[in-house]
Amino acid sequence: MISLVNAGKRFGPKVLFESVNWLITSQDRVGLVGANGTGKSTVMKVLAGIETVDSGDCAQQKGISAGYLPQDGLRLSGRSVFAECLSVFDRLKDMEREMESLAHQLGELDPVSPEYHAASDRFGQLDSEFRNRDGYALEAKVGSVLTGLGFPKEDWTKRTELFSGGWQMRIALAKLLLEQPNLLLLDEPTNHLDLEARNWLEDYLTSYPNAFVLISHDRYFLDVTVSKIAEIWNKSFHFYTGGYERYLKQKTERREQLEAAYRNQQERIQQLEAFINRFRYQATKAKQVQSRIKELDKIERIEIPPEEKTIHFSFPQPKPSGRVVAEFTGVDKAYGERTILREVNFAIERQDRVALVGVNGAGKSTLIKLLAGVEPLTRGDYRIGHNVQPDYFAQDQYKELDPDARLLDDLSGVANGKTVTELRSLLGCFLFGEDDVFKQIGVLSGGERNRYALARLLLNPSNFLLLDEPTNHLDLRAKDVLLEALREFSGTVVFVSHDRYFIDNLATKVIEIAGGEVRVFPGNYEDYLYRKAGGSPVVEESAPTINDQPAEAEKQEPSKAKRVNPLKLKQLEDRAAGLEAASQELEAEITQIEADLQSFVSADETKRQMDLLDARRAELDRTLTEWEDVSLQIEEAR
Repeated sequence: MISLVNAGKRFGPKVLFESVNWLITSQDRVGLVGANGTGKSTVMKVLAGIETVDSGDCAQQKGISAGYLPQDGLRLSGRSVFAECLSVFDRLKDMEREMESLAHQLGELDPVSPEYHAASDRFGQLDSEFRNRDGYALEAKVGSVLTGLGFPKEDWTKRTELFSGGWQMRIALAKLLLEQPNLLLLDEPTNHLDLEARNWLEDYLTSYPNAFVLISHDRYFLDVTVSKIAEIWNKSFHFYTGGYERYLKQKTERREQLEAAYRNQQERIQQLEAFINRFRYQATKAKQVQSRIKELDKIERIEIPPEEKTIHFSFPQPKPSGRVVAEFTGVDKAYGERTILREVNFAIERQDRVALVGVNGAGKSTLIKLLAGVEPLTRGDYRIGHNVQPDYFAQDQYKELDPDARLLDDLSGVANGKTVTELRSLLGCFLFGEDDVFKQIGVLSGGERNRYALARLLLNPSNFLLLDEPTNHLDLRAKDVLLEALREFSGTVVFVSHDRYFIDNLATKVIEIAGGEVRVFPGNYEDYLYRKAGGSPVVEESAPTINDQPAEAEKQEPSKAKRVNPLKLKQLEDRAAGLEAASQELEAEITQIEADLQSFVSADETKRQMDLLDARRAELDRTLTEWEDVSLQIEEAR
């Protein structure tokens, strides 16, 4: 349908890509990937006919329609949501009106007149085309797509200008899906969708009848929707069959094959050059020397492109907390007459990674604000555990930053001994490269400032992180860095994210918010969906409450409660300090053993290190349990 032939494109002096040859056929389902700044969005605009190539050609088959959804910037106004979506069928609505007019004429004309026969023939032609194009189901189609993208029925009659930018993009996406162009071009369509809408879009694209090319930073979404990956790397296009995981595997295999071919070629070149240099001046070997010179000249030299950097950043680990980190008992939250949460009861334990899920507006952000103490409870009780230090990352966290500070200077102020190289690597992970690190925070866009705020938070995390959509505005590389850091994090995490891969690989527990109620599901998002589908009953893990006390203590009168003398209290405090120091030493030793395991020495040494690692982890668990018991005794004594 569309082909790029020796195509090249520049952005100012920078070459985005060159000598690209790409044919998009009628059934292609392509994921376009590449680092930020490589030109993915520019390619989409070229395919949509919005921009032209600087060299080569972009040819489009006659009669092909391309529908393009940019990342943002679309504004719709003047009609209701339903009418706006229905407008993509204007041609069919015109046909319907003409059919109504013809039906009226047929009722008045003489059945034997030529005019009647002409009107009857025209009506038959229109009716046949109208039925073939599902003209009698237009309203049902619009309703199905709007429901799938998360629009409740009461919003269908609202005017489009009343909706925020994210919902405006949903309306634009709905129009494109209803229009069903020959080539659908979607630039990060999941940016403004919650998990439920993403799941619906995955199913929709799976059965989409035509071709599509999409950009997404959601690995799972790419895996289930596309059958080919086009990667922009090193100013060239590289094509792979399959989804994103398959692409990663093929890319590794290709590089290994290229490196092997390069080594073989270098060996042959060295052999030829050695022979030529040895026998160049011997007349008896002149013919053989000339033959090898010709062979050497004909060799097309294999070049190994620079390897993409694998970035890992070790974040400092926080002080340990008590086993029960947070507990809700009978919590309600309402704004005026509107109740968001009703009779909520749950507990979060140390090292839980809790994903909050639910449709937009269900109360995910409200719940995380209650946990952070940013919003007050309407009713009920919220208690945090011993030594718990909450740290909250809001969707608009950037508003808390100093707009006049430069990124690198601001980060250095909270770095605690990190070198400038390490800080620049961290900023690079979050898409701030080279001269960007010297920019003032105030000149950054909202998305850029939020990325920076996240990097800043993770540099010195507390032991109870509350993250509201931390994956927004991050590309795949930055998400990987964040995911790895949080998986190694020894504290507790509660987070909201619409990235399926991120949730599946981080969550150990899912809290679903729906209709004002909260349900707790053990496991990741895949486990949650399985249980929701009836695969197995919900098993909510019971956690000890923060106020758990021995039965005997509950029976005592307050005035007769056992007291501990000051000497005993001092001994308990010294013991708690010793246990805390021991736990930190064990954590440092475990980190070192894990690092040593990255370098293989021998099978025996690896087994010894693994045994030592298991022993130290068990010892750390015992130490933390004892430290928690002693800390509770100190609280009771005080």
